[in-house]
Amino acid sequence: MLKYHGIHHLAMATNNMDKTIRFWRDLLGMRLVAGLGKPGSRQYFFEISQSSLLGFFEWTTVEPVPEKDHGYPAYGPLVFDHVSFQLESPEFLWSLREKLDAAGFWVSEIIDHGFIHSLYSFDPNGIAIEFSCPVETVDLRGHPMMLDTRPTPVTLEGPEPQAGKWLSAEKPPPLEERRVYPGEGLEFTQGTRKNWWDRP
Repeated sequence: MLKYHGIHHLAMATNNMDKTIRFWRDLLGMRLVAGLGKPGSRQYFFEISQSSLLGFFEWTTVEPVPEKDHGYPAYGPLVFDHVSFQLESPEFLWSLREKLDAAGFWVSEIIDHGFIHSLYSFDPNGIAIEFSCPVETVDLRGHPMMLDTRPTPVTLEGPEPQAGKWLSAEKPPPLEERRVYPGEGLEFTQGTRKNWWDRP
């Protein structure tokens, strides 16, 4: 069975990387750990945790999205509602609420969802964001619950992945047939570009 280690990175878009850096790095405290750029395009990464990053592409042709309330129904094409970042303790949740408010961003009250306490806001690009702190007495991973009043037959099969629902994949190709193709970011390992943060 496949093993996942969380989200490596989320990739968002902006038309103003400086404003995005001010929000995510300087207001929210996420380190800016990598950046690529060429005429007409940038890609920067912020550190969420030791295993997760938040990426932003900067394209001048992008427009901020209209703010859409978190979790409310939408009409027409949609692939994303909001992203929630987990905070270490309730104290950080209250502190972050004050920081966002003081910086002039709309921020919700803290909401009790039973298994998490959350607050909601929007980044400068209109991206709907949530910050959550787990309720210690509720463990949905250890004790999954399905409280939908009308679960579908597929849902009723349970929380575990169901075998035999897809055609079986062939085994991975042997080592001598495996190819990895070059892509963006090889500059990080090839030393072909100047690292502006290196000190002389």
